[in-house]
Formats: sequence, structure tokens, C-alpha cells
Amino acid sequence: MERDAEWEENWALVNTPLGEPWSGRARYAAAMYFYRKGVLSAEALEVYRVCSRLDNEDPLPVIRERGAGKGWLELFGKGGG
Repeated sequence: MERDAEWEENWALVNTPLGEPWSGRARYAAAMYFYRKGVLSAEALEVYRVCSRLDNEDPLPVIRERGAGKGWLELFGKGGG
């Protein structure tokens, strides 16, 4: 995976702190970038979509519960790749 400025920008957005206004939408927009890159599964992207209007909802536990994004969760464990 090539990490360039666009990747870094979207990585920062997907990690927008919970509770900030519009943070759920920012995380979803960034998740769409990673989906297009082939890094995020469609099922995990759907979790971000559902959580997009819930600024306080962390999508990662939901993804973990559904088993929807093992590679994605590993990427978070590595700090973005």
C-alpha cells in the first residue's frame, strides 16, 4: 500500500475523535477513500455509513463484532500501515 499525502489526510480523517460535530461524516468520507483503495471491505464501509450520523459512535467495535474487517482492524493496530 502506497502511503502518500492523500492517504495520510484520509487516515487523519478516519481517526477523527468521537463526539466532534460532523465527525461521523468525516470518518465515513475517509472510509470511502479506503474502500476505493481496496483496503476496506464493503461490509465495514456499511458500518461507517450507519455510524456517519452518530458522531459519538465508534465504528471499530461494530466492525470487530461483525467480523467485517480483520485487515482493516490490523491496519489500525499498526497505526495506518
